[in-house]
Amino acid sequence: MKKWAGIISNLTILTQFGLSFVTPLLLCLGICWWLTNRFALGGWVYLIGFFFGLGGSFTVAYKLYLQVTAREKKEKQEKKKVSFNRHN
Repeated sequence: MKKWAGIISNLTILTQFGLSFVTPLLLCLGICWWLTNRFALGGWVYLIGFFFGLGGSFTVAYKLYLQVTAREKKEKQEKKKVSFNRHN
């Protein structure tokens, strides 16, 4: 049963990573679309929006990476602590 819990946990993290990576990019491109339609700006706005969206995506992905590695480090320390207490 622990194996399934690990698989589901990893699948959840992967799904969250995918959504976190795509959402800022789509949001910035949606704002660019609105700006071009509302204020008749040129297509150059999409280029700026694309780079801002990628920046937001990488920032969110990096924060998620830090969170996951911190959690794994904490679990590893707890496992080591339990193993140490078991031997004493």
